[in-house]
Amino acid sequence: MSTLPFPSSVYAARLERAAALAAAAGLDAIIVGPGPDLQYLVGVEGDTIERLTALVLGPGLAPTVIVPRMELAKVRSTAVGELGLAVSDWVDGENPYDLVAAAVGAVSRVGVSDALPALHVIPVAERIGVRIELATPVLREGRMIKDADEIAELRRAGAAIDAVHRRVPEWLRAGRTEREVAADIAEAIVAEGHRTVEFVIVGSGPNGADPHHEVSDRVIGDGEVVVVDIGGAVPSGYNSDSTRTYVVGTPAPDAADRIAVLVRAQQAAVDAARPGATAEEVDAAARRVLTDAGLGEAFLHRTGHGIGVSVHEEPYIAPGNDLVLREGMAFSIEPGIYFAGEWGARIEDIVVVTAEGCERLNVAPHQLTAVG
Repeated sequence: MSTLPFPSSVYAARLERAAALAAAAGLDAIIVGPGPDLQYLVGVEGDTIERLTALVLGPGLAPTVIVPRMELAKVRSTAVGELGLAVSDWVDGENPYDLVAAAVGAVSRVGVSDALPALHVIPVAERIGVRIELATPVLREGRMIKDADEIAELRRAGAAIDAVHRRVPEWLRAGRTEREVAADIAEAIVAEGHRTVEFVIVGSGPNGADPHHEVSDRVIGDGEVVVVDIGGAVPSGYNSDSTRTYVVGTPAPDAADRIAVLVRAQQAAVDAARPGATAEEVDAAARRVLTDAGLGEAFLHRTGHGIGVSVHEEPYIAPGNDLVLREGMAFSIEPGIYFAGEWGARIEDIVVVTAEGCERLNVAPHQLTAVG
């Protein structure tokens, strides 16, 4: 029985669309290495290693997988086997780049996935004899627009991570370290339906002013604001990502007031997310609320990022990104405010663009939550 999250017909359609998009972009072939694109196209998971694994596809080409023989059984257990795709396996001592060249044939423009490292890109280019370019503009187009099955998996992931946030008050209290709290959260992420824990951020007091702080042995104090940003992958490989801000005991009045503004800024961005709006317009909606309240300088990053088989993917909800939003795009909306040496706060939901607006996939309480 297949362990793939979707029927093989879904992967067949993704391969056909990728080839069509390559043709529209003027690419003769695309070479996809291990990473999110390979997982999306054929269900092969894992990271790149020194032995080359790659999918070759393109207009008029039969999709072909080049794979070390020692990985052959794993690859054939995915859509590669179900769809009967051509496989060229190799063993140490043989040259896998010859197999890539044979699968590509005579070409003038070839794109590679952005996860394929220079370790393989350079010898591929030398063997094929043409200039290699990034296939990101082609591959991102398929992954940016989620179908109904993908959205269902993102809903599942959102509900699972909401369940974890609702349990955070069980563990977050004064006298415990960030690491101790994070360990309990990580255990709950799996218990609530995730396959893997992708990240756990517990940023207490001044550590919360670092947007990408993870955890430390710092002891959490009474009255401190704590940022909890967590996510993981459900069994299908689709990810959750949600941030809430907590306070241990009673917050300082100025902190409570500023976080209330942040909640309004996050809601303003959610309200702005709809087909036809641009990514930068959604970012600006959140930024405007914070700037009007005198907090614009405290917002240090973009408003959001796409999500799917990767935690961070396109579209990026950022200043200067004039990408027009379309139905089916899924991304985070996560404005934050950060005060170096004092505290920070962030509120994050995943949303999916619908025909008339957007659907929020995280519904755990957004306001500053008192614990302990």
